[in-house]
Formats: sequence, C-alpha cells, structure tokens
Amino acid sequence: MADAQEQIRQTVESNDVVLYMKGTKTMPQCGFSSRVAGVLNFMGVEYSDINVLDDEEIRQGIKDFSDWPTIPQLYVKGEFVGGCDIITEMTLSGELDQLFENKGVTYDKAAADKIREANA
Repeated sequence: MADAQEQIRQTVESNDVVLYMKGTKTMPQCGFSSRVAGVLNFMGVEYSDINVLDDEEIRQGIKDFSDWPTIPQLYVKGEFVGGCDIITEMTLSGELDQLFENKGVTYDKAAADKIREANA
C-alpha cells in the first residue's frame, strides 16, 4: 500500500487537475463520477483521469490518502477539493470558477455560466 500512496502523491503533485473516478472521462462507470467528469469536460478543463477500477490498491489508497471515504475525488494543484456533492455545490455557487482562477487552471467561463443557468 505504501507504493500506492507514493504513486498517488506523485500523480496529484505532477498534474494540475486530477480526478480519481470509476471509469474514465470518456466512459464513466458510475453516476457520481459521470457528474464530476461531465462538469470538467463541459467546462473544458484539462485533467488526468485515474480509473480506480483498474487497481484495487489505488482504489483503497486514494481513500486513505485523502481520508475521504468515497469516489470520485478531485484534486487541483495537489490539493484535495472534494467529491461529487462538493464539486456540484462549488460549480453552482461559482466557487469552482474561483478555485480554478486562483490556481491558474484554464476553463471555459461561459460554459460554467451555462451550467448555473441550466440549474437555476
């Protein structure tokens, strides 16, 4: 498990945005992963997707790494942001936009606004 922890640490530190999810960004395999990947994809965010279903050590390791029991998990610039509910709330409130701006992550502001308009 120490190897998994080191692999996770290296992944989150070497990529600006990382989503640990069930499935991939093009083929999510659970509704929660699909929602977060859908938001990131729609907003045009470049991110690394790590399919936890491919590796049981990574699947458990990410939960231990973040001390967060569920997947998906979003990391921005090495920092754990949250899971599906938190990302949804942050998207709708505009906090995710602020986080991306503060961290220098490129995203489509008009797309983010469209998400909020559709959910108003």
